[in-house]
Amino acid sequence: MGKPRVLSGVQPTGNLHLGNYLGAIRNWVDGQANFENFFCVVDLHAITVPHDPATLAQDTRAIAALYLACGIDLNHATIFVQSHVSAHSELAWLLNCITPLNWLERMIQFKEKAVKQGENVSVGLLDYPVLMAADILLYDADRVPVGEDQKQHLELTRDIALRVNHQYGREDAPVLKVPEPAIQKAGARVMSLTDGTKKMSKSDPSPLSRISLLDPPDEIVKKIKKCKTDPVRGLAFDNPDRPECNNLLGLYQILSGQTKEAVAAECAPMGWGQFKPLLTDTVVAALEPIQTKYHEVVNETGYLDGILRQGRETAEAVADATLLRVKDALGFSRPL
Repeated sequence: MGKPRVLSGVQPTGNLHLGNYLGAIRNWVDGQANFENFFCVVDLHAITVPHDPATLAQDTRAIAALYLACGIDLNHATIFVQSHVSAHSELAWLLNCITPLNWLERMIQFKEKAVKQGENVSVGLLDYPVLMAADILLYDADRVPVGEDQKQHLELTRDIALRVNHQYGREDAPVLKVPEPAIQKAGARVMSLTDGTKKMSKSDPSPLSRISLLDPPDEIVKKIKKCKTDPVRGLAFDNPDRPECNNLLGLYQILSGQTKEAVAAECAPMGWGQFKPLLTDTVVAALEPIQTKYHEVVNETGYLDGILRQGRETAEAVADATLLRVKDALGFSRPL
């Protein structure tokens, strides 16, 4: 028996921020030796909402480079770009023809985003979960690391796989592997710097709401100086009336590597004027090695190209085999 296989990815829509890193990528890095990992940059998903074609390719490469900079090890992982493997689009179409429309219409994220886009909402946004299902099912993934906000999409993936297996497979020979969710452990939910009740997000219109992994120190200083706080002196965890306090203390705890109890004792007598410089220094120090590695990756001529080329070849070998299995089950002829 080989290692369990994991599939995950991030959209190339803006720079990765601390929420992406602490909520997902750091967990990928910590557990990567235990799995066979496929980490993709999901650029096809990025165009389900309005995007800038002038920066899409550049942003895609930046995300791949950040995977490496954050510690993804090529001895344990394959890094590739979603659109470079055509099986993603082809399997998504096949699954479209099997997935009931009402399954997609009940997706919470579609409803939320559709309200924002109004009459300009695209079929692609509605169909986003089917493409996500194709991403996962192509690689026979055993586990899919997801946050709570993506759990409904993974349940849809499981429903689609079960439907394909029921209609076109046999009990002793299923067409598709049904993946299991790997819900991220609690404690890595990073909230906005401008509103402690909302998750840190790349889609927030205010850049002051997030600290990006490539923010220079002076930018980090500015953002933490301006971040939302409260007038209460003395800092403490777990007060529901102080969401910003809890968020900033949590960031300091995680990035400094201390226990919650140690941070609570250290920061209890502090005011924000004392704490913000401490948090700033901690964030800058934590991001420095990531930024150094990132610049090494992007400045080494041909290095990233070679990794993405090899990643595409490795991913294609697995994805094309799955696609052929599905097409055989659906009755398609093979090319001569």
